[in-house]
Amino acid sequence: MNIEIVEKADHLKLIEIWEASVRATHDFLAEDDLQELKPLILEQYFDAVDLRCAKNGNGEIQGFCGVHDGNIEMLFISPDARGKGIGAMLAANAIKVQGASKVDVNEQNGQALGFYQYIGFKVTGRSPVDGQGKPYPLLHMAL
Repeated sequence: MNIEIVEKADHLKLIEIWEASVRATHDFLAEDDLQELKPLILEQYFDAVDLRCAKNGNGEIQGFCGVHDGNIEMLFISPDARGKGIGAMLAANAIKVQGASKVDVNEQNGQALGFYQYIGFKVTGRSPVDGQGKPYPLLHMAL
């Protein structure tokens, strides 16, 4: 598995992975909210972060991570690649190479919360709404 800087040409593949991953892990997210987020991520959020991806030996993207200002803003793994250490590899790269030390996690996403706690993050605060002002509480975490 190699970690590489994402090219603009990869954004369509990343949004496919994002949607599949969200559908597999964010069962609390309303369909309308998912559809509202999708173009924002593709057209704005990908360009606002230092974006890296994990590619397998065939050059296929298995997951990606975006960091901005020391915060892991996005970390998504293709559902068929979950549980293989790709998320941990991307998170370690985010910490060591991209300077990440913080992350916000949806409170309802127990899998993500457990993952970040396992790799050393601790809850430091909570917001009752997400970044779009939607009623999806966020847990603020830091190393």
